[in-house]
Amino acid sequence: MPSAPHGRSFSRKTPPEIGHLWPATSAIAVSILAALPQAGCKESITTPAPVTITSVSPATGLPAGGTSVTITGTSFTNASSVTIGAAELSDLTVVSPTRMTGKTPVATSPGAKDVVVTTDHGSTTCVGCFRYVSSGAEAPAIFSSSDHTCQLASSGAAYCWGNDEDGQLGNGSTASSSTPVPVSGALSFSTIATAYDHTCGLISSGDAYCWGKNDVGQLGTGSTTSSLTPVAVSGALSFRVLAAGNGFTCGIVPSGAAYCWGTNYAGQLGTGSTNSSSTPAPVSGGFSFSLLTTGDAHTCGVDHSGAAFCWGTNDYGQLGTGPPSGSPTPVAVPGALRFSVLAAAGAHTCGLTSGGAAYCWGLDIGSFGPGIPSSPVAVPGSLSFSALATGTIHACGLTSGGVAYCWGYNESGELGNGSTSASSTPVAVSGGFTFAAISAGRAHTCGLSIDAGTYCWGDRSNGELGDGAPQNWWAPAPVSNLPPVVAISAGEEQTCALPSSGTAYCWGSNGNGQLGNGSHTSSSTPVAVSGGLTFSKIATSGLCLPSCSPAGYSGLGHTCAIGASGAAYCWGNNIYGQLGDGSTTSRSTPLAVSGGLSFAELATGDAHTCGLESSGAAYCWGNNDYGQLGTGSSTGSSTPLAVSGGLSFSAIAAGGAHTCGLTTTGSAYCWGWNSGGQLGDGSTANRSMPVAASGGNTFTMLVTGYYHTCGVTNAGDAYCWGWNSTGELGNGSSANSQAPVAVSGGLHFGALAAGGGFVPCSTRLGCRGEGQTCGIIVSGAAYCWGNNKLGQLGNGSTANSSTPVAVTGGLRFTALAAGSAHTCGISSAGVAHCWGYIGALGRGSLGYATQPVAVTPF
Repeated sequence: MPSAPHGRSFSRKTPPEIGHLWPATSAIAVSILAALPQAGCKESITTPAPVTITSVSPATGLPAGGTSVTITGTSFTNASSVTIGAAELSDLTVVSPTRMTGKTPVATSPGAKDVVVTTDHGSTTCVGCFRYVSSGAEAPAIFSSSDHTCQLASSGAAYCWGNDEDGQLGNGSTASSSTPVPVSGALSFSTIATAYDHTCGLISSGDAYCWGKNDVGQLGTGSTTSSLTPVAVSGALSFRVLAAGNGFTCGIVPSGAAYCWGTNYAGQLGTGSTNSSSTPAPVSGGFSFSLLTTGDAHTCGVDHSGAAFCWGTNDYGQLGTGPPSGSPTPVAVPGALRFSVLAAAGAHTCGLTSGGAAYCWGLDIGSFGPGIPSSPVAVPGSLSFSALATGTIHACGLTSGGVAYCWGYNESGELGNGSTSASSTPVAVSGGFTFAAISAGRAHTCGLSIDAGTYCWGDRSNGELGDGAPQNWWAPAPVSNLPPVVAISAGEEQTCALPSSGTAYCWGSNGNGQLGNGSHTSSSTPVAVSGGLTFSKIATSGLCLPSCSPAGYSGLGHTCAIGASGAAYCWGNNIYGQLGDGSTTSRSTPLAVSGGLSFAELATGDAHTCGLESSGAAYCWGNNDYGQLGTGSSTGSSTPLAVSGGLSFSAIAAGGAHTCGLTTTGSAYCWGWNSGGQLGDGSTANRSMPVAASGGNTFTMLVTGYYHTCGVTNAGDAYCWGWNSTGELGNGSSANSQAPVAVSGGLHFGALAAGGGFVPCSTRLGCRGEGQTCGIIVSGAAYCWGNNKLGQLGNGSTANSSTPVAVTGGLRFTALAAGSAHTCGISSAGVAHCWGYIGALGRGSLGYATQPVAVTPF
């Protein structure tokens, strides 16, 4: 298994150059001199050189097999068998004694597989040297240090993010970045090693490059001059493993000899002295190591037998040798344990035995026993791991099935289980992800999923989570993009989205089954809507906050969507018949709307739903206390009823208890509740049939919040009307308006979204509305105005604004949706972003976000 860059990254998905356990081949070329007294001569008999594997390229492939691979090594003459995961390669060709080619077999399961070469004079195993993945574009590895993270693309290009005050991101600057930036130099790396203030990488030839701080020679260039871009390590050595510590770096050359350079005040270079070195210096003892790992001031390695050796400081027992006295040369870790993986960080070390059992020693990150465990102690829980990663004060492991577990300190959510409570035993990382690699930093963790997603969680004080977000995440949050999203809708405390596949995903509150996954359990990450249906459009609502009354109206939530044939399906709360299935029974999975109508548009209000046929005829169903169904009465219906008036609409929108439609000529008509003037007819009288909005404007679109309505004219000018207690009309005041008023700022909009809900009140008619409005201008930039108590304006603050303010982050949007206290948008790249109340943001965390954050991938 791979070694840990700075002791922090172990991956089931990296190629052998990154530090897989090399074969413990016992055959060694020897000469046997046999005295032949009768002839007075001697005969020299030489055994063949041992079989070794130095690389498998490419190191990943699809489960269907057929990937052409090249295996390099030694003594391949007369090779009789090459297997990956115990299955034979096809089209095997021995090109030379050091090179073979062939095609991979079909995989029995995804993940890392052993490569075994058998010849007529021996065999060798390269552990986990080939990995079956579901996507050929998956990046091979991820590496985290104290405050920054780096990742390799499949091309070998390196990207880094986080703290850059010493140039450790390698992009020629010292500006920290909360999103990935490419490392300069156009180098193609096979592995990366990250440390507190510097980074190193290997290219395929084995040449090492380093960048960042160099005050103690940690870059290995023969000087102490720092570099903001990669510079070659001196000495003309070829490495197959690198590990970086706090101010020093170590590597293994193909012979197994270890070299270290940089600071050496505690003997961490292993040279037998405490003299620092700015060029690679050999580690004493003549050991042949298969892997190395580094902590802050100590180094550990595993030889080909699996025995562990450590050197450097031992203040906390991190060398595993008992009493805390350091050593400038390698000393054996006591006991009969044999390790396939080692990971060190800070002042502790952990290892995996060949059976997958985890042991740790040094600084007690998990309270495994009284005092400091200065020799290996078993990690509780009886889990079997295939990969391991250590942070400064926490550790994580992957099971063979790719399930991640973490333990130790958790102040920033670095354990990824949705809390900040420390744990002395491994706890499962939230989200149900299957990881192929995991890496840990000071107080954050990152992982690569088997479907190519990159996720990080924990502390983000230096941008180390890589998503540009301003807060910590207590569960995995994506660094890379979502699959393209084509539609999104925001409700009270839930959001739903449609990717291009048409499968619906929802997240957030689920007390009424509005997520549609057959349960009533809320979810902070997207869950698939049950039933196997594909949808073209989706709408979710329930804008009444839990504090509103009367009883029975609070906490409503339902969702509706249009299927491929135009049929409408709804799920969630149904106490007013808003699901349209002829009953008042709530549903947690989609059920077809009665009547056999074919809809082109749908809109969901607090407790009613409306739809448009392709002909433009409007139908509504559900609660009708205020005439929001538009039928000329206040009688509700659990099946669709035609809206009165004979108007033909091109668009429809539903608010809390009012509805608006846009005719084919661009006129706005509204009906239902009008206490704040949200119908726009110059009055506050409720209407049970459509009435025209005042002003004679010609609109191209309409949107409704709980208590207000907005529209965009042909010229792109925005107008709003209704309640305005938090500035949601955008005209620079807080006065309600019963007729359309122009939004201030002179901006021209192509799309709008409106949200909002109640504040605490004693009677429904006495409630005061709060809402927000957002819009997209021609460039794709988003602006919002109105209520911002939970950051739903996305401008990095929580101050309300009665005029448009720019959404931060520089994103360009194609669509927006607004809920009661959050807003979401689809970026030009098809990525869903949300801001405001985090329970509805799909990010597995609590609190709120004041600027856009990407939704966890579906």
